[in-house]
Amino acid sequence: MATRHFLLRRLGPLVLAAAAGLLATAGTAPSARAGNDIDGPGGKGAQVYCFMRNNGNVHEVSWTASYALIKRQSAGLFKTSPEHAAVMITEAVVQNPGTFPDCGRFLGDLYAPRSSGSTATSTEPSPTAISVVGGGKAGDSGMTRSERYN
Repeated sequence: MATRHFLLRRLGPLVLAAAAGLLATAGTAPSARAGNDIDGPGGKGAQVYCFMRNNGNVHEVSWTASYALIKRQSAGLFKTSPEHAAVMITEAVVQNPGTFPDCGRFLGDLYAPRSSGSTATSTEPSPTAISVVGGGKAGDSGMTRSERYN
């Protein structure tokens, strides 16, 4: 019993310090580097966005493709917001201007207000739409309660 308490007193602070160090590095470092790392989601999103824009695609199409890639490749617990994805692309382009030549002229489009008359369809649901199992919006799935839960 005395040996157990001795080990806990000796190893306890060491384990706590190691855990604190891991949490500190895991907490901010990946998100801070996400836009700067050319192989990370921000860098790959910037590659897609800049390539598509340099080849004549409009902003909406290029943005949809790059945002989908960033969301799919981000390893975080929460979905990457459009605002954060735009910042990740901007950071990657600014940190690596030689990798993304002539892409700086397109970065302003990432922050321009979205026009309501856009021809591209958004892949994101509207803020008021509630998605339910079976597709559609809440209340118009066409299924009865007994059909839904059977």
